[in-house]
Amino acid sequence: MGKRILVIEDEEDNRQILRDLLGRAGYEMIEAETGEAGVIAAVSERPDLILMDVQLPAMDGHEASRRIKANPELGAIPIIAITAYALSGDEAAALAAGCDAYVSKPYSPRLLLAKIGEFLT
Repeated sequence: MGKRILVIEDEEDNRQILRDLLGRAGYEMIEAETGEAGVIAAVSERPDLILMDVQLPAMDGHEASRRIKANPELGAIPIIAITAYALSGDEAAALAAGCDAYVSKPYSPRLLLAKIGEFLT
């Protein structure tokens, strides 16, 4: 079985793109549509890596990342923040929230897979 990646993303189209990309690359994808559901899924599923959308309803990706990293049993799981709002300071905010890397949308599928590979090799 391949590595398991939790995708926390509220937009179905974006999840479908990642579903196709990650599936072709041999990864198993777990999905959550909200930050709160993502935190719960991280606890129950124990993924190998998390792709975290930053702009989520209710609990944003930064808060979800902080909660995941604050859990001693989950803190070692790498989190890659993904956002369309790539403004000055956004990367620093994502890293300060506990994310291990940052990718802006639109992203190159090849570069995203390379970034994932940095953490899952």
